[in-house]
Amino acid sequence: MALTPSNMLPLGTPAPDFSLPDTRGMMVTLDAFEDAQLLLVAFICNHCPFVTHIRAGFADLARDYESKGVAVVAINANDIAAYPDDNMDNMRREVVEAGYIFPYLLDETQSVALAYDAACTPDFYLFDENRVLIYRGQMDSSRPGNDIPVTGADLRKAMDAALAGEAISQAQIPSVGCNIKWKHGNAPN
Repeated sequence: MALTPSNMLPLGTPAPDFSLPDTRGMMVTLDAFEDAQLLLVAFICNHCPFVTHIRAGFADLARDYESKGVAVVAINANDIAAYPDDNMDNMRREVVEAGYIFPYLLDETQSVALAYDAACTPDFYLFDENRVLIYRGQMDSSRPGNDIPVTGADLRKAMDAALAGEAISQAQIPSVGCNIKWKHGNAPN
């Protein structure tokens, strides 16, 4: 299992816009989250062992922070023709099985993943109320097979600080996981 690290989009970057279909057939845009105090954008997929490793903890994290004003949206940008496990039918199944309470979107053209400079699954981006990037990095130090429990500690620490109006440390550890499965010709340089 090859590890791909996050590209670490520069802090202070405005959230790239998007308009993507969710698992219910609705189009979801960045503006749909305008009332949220924070927005967590996660690039995930259905089949990656790094995502399946954290999926329960990620679902718990979303539930824990929903009432605190944190909106979560997940985006699957994998090439679904080459990786049918990640197609929309399987995304619908994943929402139910994982207990996701947030929209799970399909970026079939991969343009949104490119705009976010996403590289791996999972890849996390936390934006403040002005939709400026304040955290990008790992959920926590747990990885498949390293026996560290999934807690979401790094993301939780960043969200707690932001919600309290405190500065978030700029010493952020890149997320790692499977590379995004790019369509031929779409992979960034």
